[in-house]
Amino acid sequence: MKSIVKIIIILLFCVNANARERGETEITTEDGIEVFQNEKYYLLKKNVKIESDNFILQANEVKINFESSLYDIIELNAEGNVQFNSPEFNIIGSGENLQFEVKIEKLKVKGINSKVVTENIEMFSDGSIEINNLTGKFSVKGKNSKLINETILITGETIDGIFSNNNDKKEITYLNVIDDKISYVKNNDTEMYAKKINFDNEISIIELVDSVTIIRNEEKITGDYGTLDTNNNSYKIKSNNQNKVKVIIQDDE
Repeated sequence: MKSIVKIIIILLFCVNANARERGETEITTEDGIEVFQNEKYYLLKKNVKIESDNFILQANEVKINFESSLYDIIELNAEGNVQFNSPEFNIIGSGENLQFEVKIEKLKVKGINSKVVTENIEMFSDGSIEINNLTGKFSVKGKNSKLINETILITGETIDGIFSNNNDKKEITYLNVIDDKISYVKNNDTEMYAKKINFDNEISIIELVDSVTIIRNEEKITGDYGTLDTNNNSYKIKSNNQNKVKVIIQDDE
């Protein structure tokens, strides 16, 4: 049988005049707290705000899974106008739904206008955004999916990749972008369009597959397959048997 504890927990987390001290978790909610001790989770309802050393979370409803005690939080599941900020893990997230696995630093945000920011990388989607801060893996899926940092802009139905830390900044080391209509990557002075775009930092090659267009300065080249070498800034375009490579050079003088 499920055990529900309300009064004791409300007293434990009651807001008082004193500011929260380090090591404490402060929870406020308008509609009470239900604790399911055997199942090791508790529910917070209506205008929930949680402040701890590791994060601040605001949402309409929150389910918290714990391990040994109520303060030993292992997973957060939040719904409705979710706002999440963790300076400890360098992650900010917002959306309709949010899931955060604390120990493995894995965050997933879902819904319209979802957003995740980690250091110098921003991700947006009307579908879902998932990021693992420890492994560096990320996935952005759904309509209006987009990734931005200081040197690159990416749009596509599915954006999967891996980032690593380099001089206190996130650096994308692997990228796979797919869109049945068209994917788009802008890197420095080069714009790239294709249904599928891959990047592997180890070989320094961006690969473009199907409906390929590369635009740089006054040049516009289209074809069926292309590669761009990020080391020497050179690129190649090929065609299949049915289509030819097309080059447009504009003279601005």
